[in-house]
Amino acid sequence: MKNYLASLLLLAPGLALAQTPAPAAYPYVLKGQLGRFNAPAKVYLVDGMTPIDSATLRRGRFELKGSTPYPHSATLVLERQGRLQSGMREMKMGGKMRKYYFESPDRLRLFLEPEVVVVMSADSVHKARVAGAPLNADWQRLDEYTKPISAKMKTVKSQEQFNAIGKEFAQAYYAFIKAHPTSWVSLEALQYASQMGGPPQYADVAPLYAALTPAQQASPPGKFYGEMLAGLKNSALGTSAPAFTQSTPEGKPVSLADYRGKYVLIDFWASWCTPCRAENPNVLKAYEAFKGRNFEVLGVSLDDERTRAAWVKAIADDHMPWTQVSDLRGGDNAVAQQYGVKSIPQNFLIDPSGKIVASNLRGEELLTTLARLLK
Repeated sequence: MKNYLASLLLLAPGLALAQTPAPAAYPYVLKGQLGRFNAPAKVYLVDGMTPIDSATLRRGRFELKGSTPYPHSATLVLERQGRLQSGMREMKMGGKMRKYYFESPDRLRLFLEPEVVVVMSADSVHKARVAGAPLNADWQRLDEYTKPISAKMKTVKSQEQFNAIGKEFAQAYYAFIKAHPTSWVSLEALQYASQMGGPPQYADVAPLYAALTPAQQASPPGKFYGEMLAGLKNSALGTSAPAFTQSTPEGKPVSLADYRGKYVLIDFWASWCTPCRAENPNVLKAYEAFKGRNFEVLGVSLDDERTRAAWVKAIADDHMPWTQVSDLRGGDNAVAQQYGVKSIPQNFLIDPSGKIVASNLRGEELLTTLARLLK
């Protein structure tokens, strides 16, 4: 399930905007003692999937110095043989070779901040004690908020269970943010909540974002979230669905206005999105059950020109008979921008008057919602 979460964070190409470089403004110092290790043992500092610094251990001691455009979490990795093991690998999944990200097991997530961060352990990194810095203290408090929920992950056996626990995570993150609105950890927690709990509701997250500091909102991830929030406002429950027109694979323009008078599920997906492809059978089941009861599905793909052929093939392979459109701009799809879609799969249910009445419906929840509305 941790690997599934990692894939969620990489689903939408637009998410890369949150990593846009900015002028360095916050110095950091990481130092400490990890047993009595010597060369070739090294520690690496990894930001996302990119190593940004390293140091060879001398009698277990190390020190890393640098600067970051804004305080955020990073991973400290101990490699006893000196060579970093994290990176991309390929493995055969479902008969196909797929890339996935893997990490060395002896690692610790901590926060880069303008204070000295001290890491101490007798034998490893993942058991280390982190001290000396306020944001890392907040980071540990966030872990306390989510620890009971993390324990449930060991029992997850289905996508439905994962989605339910994801919503619990989101509520825990929201509770932390309310208690620590000015902490940089809260900005990161806000991002995590939108990934674990599914696309957020504007009414839930707008007050949390507003309580962040101006510096947090002006940072690259803060700006990115603010842009998403503007889209969420446009697509909040009860509002009129933003109008749009995009083209089918054959080049025929299709407008949302063409569906006025019917319930329509706007389904955001892409051929390269594994969770989307896993959800497509549920959408098909709903379509087959309600297609004769004033209900339609309109697929909006976040594929681009490079994956156009894969998009067309996925439509056929997943047996999706409803209309599909795209502007083939990937994560910059104009409709996705209008609706504040930054991760997929995502959907919005529009009623016959053009109002948004539900969103982010999955599996049985989609079926029960349609059964209730299409009596």
